[in-house]
Amino acid sequence: MTETEVYRSYQRYIVPSYQRTPLCLVSGRGCWVTDLNGRRYLDFFPGWAVSGLGHCHPRVVKAIREQAGRLLHVSNNYHHPLQAKLAAEIIKASFPGKCFFANSGAEANEGALKLARLHGRPEGRYQVISFRGSFHGRTLATLTLTGQAKVQKGFAPLPAGFRNKAVFNDLASVEKLVNQRTAAVILEPIQGEGGVKPARPEFLAGLRRLCDREKLLLIFDEVQSGLGRTGRLFAFQHYGIRPDAMTLAKTLGGGVPIGALVVAEKYADLLQPGTHASTFGGGPLVCAASLAVFEAIRKDGLLENTRRQGEYLKKKLEKISPLVREVRGRGLMLGMELKKPGAAVAARALELGLLINCTQGNVLRIMPPLTVTRRELDLGLKILKQALEEAA
Repeated sequence: MTETEVYRSYQRYIVPSYQRTPLCLVSGRGCWVTDLNGRRYLDFFPGWAVSGLGHCHPRVVKAIREQAGRLLHVSNNYHHPLQAKLAAEIIKASFPGKCFFANSGAEANEGALKLARLHGRPEGRYQVISFRGSFHGRTLATLTLTGQAKVQKGFAPLPAGFRNKAVFNDLASVEKLVNQRTAAVILEPIQGEGGVKPARPEFLAGLRRLCDREKLLLIFDEVQSGLGRTGRLFAFQHYGIRPDAMTLAKTLGGGVPIGALVVAEKYADLLQPGTHASTFGGGPLVCAASLAVFEAIRKDGLLENTRRQGEYLKKKLEKISPLVREVRGRGLMLGMELKKPGAAVAARALELGLLINCTQGNVLRIMPPLTVTRRELDLGLKILKQALEEAA
C-alpha cells in the first residue's frame, strides 16, 4: 500500500476516535522507527512509553518467537508456568502480595477499583479519591476517575463513587474529600499526561499516614512510571513507602499488550473466584515477552543507564532554550514546560526527524527508551534545539 492508500483506508474503515499524525510507520529498532517511504525517525516517545526498551528489543523478540511456536493462549481456569514466573518476578521486585493480569493499564485500574469496593464493602464504603490532572484510562469508570474534564465530555451521566477533585501534592485537599464512604485513594507517583509532575516525598508520606489512619487503600497507578522509567524499577521506590495496590502496563510487555494489578498481601485475597476475570489476561505469549523485559532490565544494566542518561538529558534540556520555563521528572520520564504553546514545536521536531509529545498545551514530554545512548540523546537534543529556535 502507498501512504495515500493507508490514509484512505483509515478514513473509510477505522473509527475516527484518535487524533492521528500523518505518519505511517512500518518498522523499528531501538530508538529508531522507519516510515513507509523509508525515512527514519528518532523516537523519544516510543508508543506512549509502551516500547520502553526501544522497538523490537532482541530479548523480547526472541522470547515472542520461541513462545509463538509452543502455545499462544491458555484459559485462566488452567495454569501455565510463564504466568507463575512473571507474577513471582513482579512480587519479588516490588512488595509481598499477588498479581492479577489484564491487557492494558485501563483494565488494571478497573481491577483496582473493584478491589477498593470489595475492601470498603463491609462498612458501606465505595468512593475513590483521585486528582486533578490525573489520567487513568478511557473506560467509563477510569475516565470518570481521571481528573480532566476533556476526557469525560459527552459521556454523562458518569458513574457514581468517584471524587476526582483532589489537588496533586496538597494533602489538605485530600483530607477534605475523605468521608465515611471513602474506600481508597489512587494517584500516579508522577503525573504523566497531566504534565509530568512528580509527587513530593512529604506529600506521599502524608498520604500513606492518612490512608493508614482512615483504613483506606492507597493505590499507585504506575502504568507509565513503572518498569524502570524513573531509574528505579517502580517509582514508589524513590519515596520509601509502599502502596496497597499498584497498576502496571506499557513497558511491562515490551511492546505487546499486558497489564497487571499488584495487590499487597493483606488485601490479595479480596478478589475471589467470580469477582474479576480477563479472557486474554496473562497469556503465555505476553508473559514470555514480559519476562524478557525483566531480564533485559536486569542483565543489560538499564536502570543505571536510565539514571545516567536521564540526569544528562535533564541538564541539557534546562539550558536548551530561553523558551523553557521548567524541566520536571525523574530518569527518562521528563517534561519540559514552555513559556508558549508547544504543539508547533513538537510538529516541527517531527518534520526534522524527532518524535516527541506535547501535553497540557505547553509541556513537551520526552521519554526515550531505557536503552538510549548518549549519541542518540545528543542527536535528539540537536533536533529539538532547532525546533525551539524556529518557534521562538
